[in-house]
Amino acid sequence: MLTSPGGTRTLPAPPERSGPRDRLRAIRDALGGHRLFTVVIILAAGLRGLVMLGYDTAQLYWYDSFTYLNTAVHLEPSGAFHPAGYPFLLRLLLPFHSVELVAGVQHAMGLGTGLMIYLVLRRHSLPGWGATLATLPVLFNPAFLRLEHAVLSDTQLIFLITAALTVLMWRARPSARAVAVAGLLLALAGLTRTVAVPLLGLVLLHLLLRRAGRRRVVALAVAGLLPLAAYAGWYQQHHGRFALSGSDGVALWARTMTFADCSVIRPPAREAVLCPNGTVVDAASEYVWAAGASLNRLPGGRFAHNDLARSFALRAIAAQPLDYLREVARDASLTFAPTPVRHPLRVSPALTFPVGSWPLPAFPLIDQVRREYDGDIRGMSSVEPYGSLLGAYSYPGVLHGPLIGALLLLGALGAAGRRRPALLPWAAAVFLLLAPIAALDFDHRYVLPSIPMACLAAALAVAGLSRRARACAAAGRRDRRGP
Repeated sequence: MLTSPGGTRTLPAPPERSGPRDRLRAIRDALGGHRLFTVVIILAAGLRGLVMLGYDTAQLYWYDSFTYLNTAVHLEPSGAFHPAGYPFLLRLLLPFHSVELVAGVQHAMGLGTGLMIYLVLRRHSLPGWGATLATLPVLFNPAFLRLEHAVLSDTQLIFLITAALTVLMWRARPSARAVAVAGLLLALAGLTRTVAVPLLGLVLLHLLLRRAGRRRVVALAVAGLLPLAAYAGWYQQHHGRFALSGSDGVALWARTMTFADCSVIRPPAREAVLCPNGTVVDAASEYVWAAGASLNRLPGGRFAHNDLARSFALRAIAAQPLDYLREVARDASLTFAPTPVRHPLRVSPALTFPVGSWPLPAFPLIDQVRREYDGDIRGMSSVEPYGSLLGAYSYPGVLHGPLIGALLLLGALGAAGRRRPALLPWAAAVFLLLAPIAALDFDHRYVLPSIPMACLAAALAVAGLSRRARACAAAGRRDRRGP
């Protein structure tokens, strides 16, 4: 009951009937200033639907995809390159026995990544058009869509890191609970690809610089380190070593093979067997697989000598630091080439949608995964007429390499100073770009996780610079008017 000003009791007004027009009006009002992004996300979803129609199955790569799928079935940590974070997702989808479903889930993750970028930027008061513009490289670059359609860990890695930054940046001062959630997401990203593990340290440093307080620092450390420690203990049970993977030394050894000079390094006899032996390939990462490379001539297989390879690599870097930095800088510069560079030469940059068919090689592991995970696993083929539509879709190289450079440059301008919101995503973008190159080699695929972070940083930087420019202009007008 309600009481009128005159003391008379009145009944509450009956609720209005909600018809189709009322519901449509409510949806339109809710969208409000998000109409442009709504159109963009619908187009992005349509493009992903076209990819699902345009190929008859998910893209499977030897040997990465089948190692992931095999680990998902048997659920034990791999002693080689890949931790089990991505196979955990594949395990959840195992009851459906469909790699096409895996691709569909990853396409949804791609849309979710774009949505998180948009929401964070709107939260930081960017206009709808500006926040939408920052999502376009992630939503429409064929390189992202092709990764989403492949049984590879990259899409999950990008989604988890973007989610962690979304939680951290949602408020100017995140709560201890939010920091803990971000730490857990970063730990899961590190278990997806070990290159993400140092991001925990980067966020920790950010919290210390922001003087976020002891509770938040402890929350991040506990939530981030406990899952990693638990996984390392599980790994130790299977492989006798407290670690996340068995390949860090092998990768770093391959990185040094492009410059190592044992007359300068002077390694002990035990490590000297890993010196360059005259085998030459066109990229550092190719030394991992080159049959003639010194590591691969040792008995027991390359990963059995991971610790020895790490010891040699660290000794080589310490003896030739400038040569190491030169190689990293040279490979990093390939990121910004106007025309994407093939590196290694056997790999083509994924800036288009291919048309054709790609049969699988004959390996026992493929037959085993087909029996245990998905009986319909086969080589991928494009499907007409959708394949031709995708083949006509182009994404100019200038929107890849030079755009990444421009995004990082804008982000750097906005990251100057400790309290700029662009600092954290820009630092994450730079780290995600350089870390794989420093640890192994340049690959266009390894560049992609840095792009969403670079988009966030650049958009925040432009917004901040614009606000400061308007404030300076307003101050100048006041000064000209005088007191």
